[in-house]
Amino acid sequence: MPRPADRVPNPDWTDPDCPVARTLDLVGDRWSLLVIRDAMDGARAFTEFQRRTGIARNILTDRLRKLTAHGLLAQRTAPSGRRQEYVLTDAGRALFPVILTLRQWGEHHAFTPDEPHSTLLDQHGTPVPQFTPTGSDGTPLDAETTHVEKAR
Repeated sequence: MPRPADRVPNPDWTDPDCPVARTLDLVGDRWSLLVIRDAMDGARAFTEFQRRTGIARNILTDRLRKLTAHGLLAQRTAPSGRRQEYVLTDAGRALFPVILTLRQWGEHHAFTPDEPHSTLLDQHGTPVPQFTPTGSDGTPLDAETTHVEKAR
């Protein structure tokens, strides 16, 4: 599957040289990220995505089509052979750190301290530790310790 950068340039990119802007052009609406989140949690069928998100059928159809066209999901015949299902591609699975970071930000900033919320667990049933990006030397990175070098 070709990567977006391998395809014909899209004149509709919000900011053609910025990876953040391009990513948001591809998955920057809530429905797309919720579809990716649910695919990571095992949803495969159109009806599963609709039930889990509450998304309108026409919007879900559009998002599934877009995510498939951009190589984040792939369609395949379900094991029953009676319907199509959606599965994450390598590019879709690579969004896991993004979903994790959004989840952890939400746990700390979108809930009151005593408000219940879902918890992401590892394969041993332990809550996933806080994700912190680090530099090549192991030092934590943030907006104060990084900078962007513009494309030339």
